[in-house]
Amino acid sequence: MRRAFGSSRDGQALAWPWVVGALALALAASALYALGSGRFHLPLGDVLRILSGAQDVPATAETVLWQIRGPRVLAAIVVGAALAASGVALQSVFRNPLAAPDLLGVSAGAALGAVLGIFLGWSVFAIQASAFAGGLAAVAIVYAVGTVLPLRDRTLSLVLAGIAIGSMLGALIALVKTLADPYTQLPAITFWLLGSFASITVVDLALLSGLALLGLVPLALMRWRADALALSDDEVHALGVRLPVVRLALVCGATLATSGTVAAAGIIGWIGLVVPHAARLMVGASFPRVLPVAMLLGALLMLVIDTLGRSIAQSEVPPGVLTALVGAPVLFALMLRRSDG
Repeated sequence: MRRAFGSSRDGQALAWPWVVGALALALAASALYALGSGRFHLPLGDVLRILSGAQDVPATAETVLWQIRGPRVLAAIVVGAALAASGVALQSVFRNPLAAPDLLGVSAGAALGAVLGIFLGWSVFAIQASAFAGGLAAVAIVYAVGTVLPLRDRTLSLVLAGIAIGSMLGALIALVKTLADPYTQLPAITFWLLGSFASITVVDLALLSGLALLGLVPLALMRWRADALALSDDEVHALGVRLPVVRLALVCGATLATSGTVAAAGIIGWIGLVVPHAARLMVGASFPRVLPVAMLLGALLMLVIDTLGRSIAQSEVPPGVLTALVGAPVLFALMLRRSDG
């Protein structure tokens, strides 16, 4: 880490604007490429003319970009940014580098809600609403259980409650899959659990963006106080920071953002776990610097994975599969680099 970004925290602070600029440029270039790539290829010139509002572009190309590919690209960017930001928040709250958006059962609760909706034959909107409600309900249950556990460490109580509730919700998901019709319902459930941006519409994008923004607001407002979570409780009290308020704001923000992404695109793992580690290696551990870098990096990684998933095979590869294949080696590499530094 020091070899890449200087020998001190000051060096990392100086590198931060350059890292943000480089990631923003890479994200913009990847978005332009993603808008043109696919079975219906759009040359870069056509993409730029459509985006600029030119009239000399075929109507089919405009329909593909604005109605199909555009919402999908933007959804991948929003999902990646939201999951990465949630991972940064939860790892700070629990002081645990292995914390991820599914630690409190958010993903499992949202998955159960969606699976029940598919099993009962509900509409797409009802399935998404059920997934969102399931994620929020799961966190509420975890908080309720965590407060009654006879442990002095409240953070440990929440982690244990999250593991237990998440395991129970996973068992219920397996039960519904067992009862589902193997020819109609089970394939839809399996495909949804692996995540997908294939059916994202403009309405879905608007809903996803609204929920993600709502979840990111507390993270942005608490970004300067979040660094206090790395201190001991006595030091935090001496600084005058209300630790429970900060923790609750970060957890609620991460829950809203994660529930929104799961409701719109299904379960996509590893982004919230791996990306915060990479961001901290780039710019240090300061929450105000890590948060925007992680969001840009998560958006870039999610967009690249989605573009790759719809390009490498005749049938689309779910992003959840590729994030696992990419995330595990990257996590090992990051851990090895930390041990060497």
